[in-house]
Amino acid sequence: MKIALVAGASGVIGSACARALAQKGYAVALQYHGHSERAQALLQEISGLSPVLVLPADISQENDVSALFGAIETRLGHIDLLVNCTGIALPQKVLNDVSEAEMDRVYAVNVKGAMLLTRAAIPHLLKKDGGAIVHVSSLWGITGGSCEAVYSASKGALNAFVKAMAKELAPSRIRVNAVAPGLVPSPMNATLSAQGLAAFREDTPLGQLVTPEQVAEAVCYLAEAEMVTGQILSVDGGIVI
Repeated sequence: MKIALVAGASGVIGSACARALAQKGYAVALQYHGHSERAQALLQEISGLSPVLVLPADISQENDVSALFGAIETRLGHIDLLVNCTGIALPQKVLNDVSEAEMDRVYAVNVKGAMLLTRAAIPHLLKKDGGAIVHVSSLWGITGGSCEAVYSASKGALNAFVKAMAKELAPSRIRVNAVAPGLVPSPMNATLSAQGLAAFREDTPLGQLVTPEQVAEAVCYLAEAEMVTGQILSVDGGIVI
């Protein structure tokens, strides 16, 4: 049985990825930070499908990440797949209104956290003679978003990191990719008005917002696509073409 770590499993995208992977027969480790009730509810939901465990960790802290992987190894074994769905965004505002502390926190989670998770995953994937890493990025990491400068920059950095690691790890049969969703209704963008959501939908060529399940479908594809690496797969209804 393959083993997957879904980081950020208490979010809407992370929980959708965990469900999809459990349905495909993966044993799943669910990492969360700050939303234990959501993680526990997800555990109860999918525990009948495959082995599942729930673990808290702050992925921006090296010691937490090391403890996370140690617990997974002890209780499940070495992972075959890392799915990183963690990420934070700020309320929409111009750069001059963003504090240094806010900048640091966004980069600590969205960039440093992705690096720490990836670095910690590599020894485990090597013991499996390869595997896959899939990060969840964003439309704004490709195009940039007005009043989303810090978040856009962090996801752009993540995209560059994915490409660099794909080259670095390819000789070890470890594939590294990312999914870049369009707007997914979630607590992260709960501040958007109904009019804002409608405008975004109208600007999407396929005329719909992205669902968490559609992102999870792309993640599962990249988890299994043996000749795909270094790609940023847009799941955005055609906004980035």
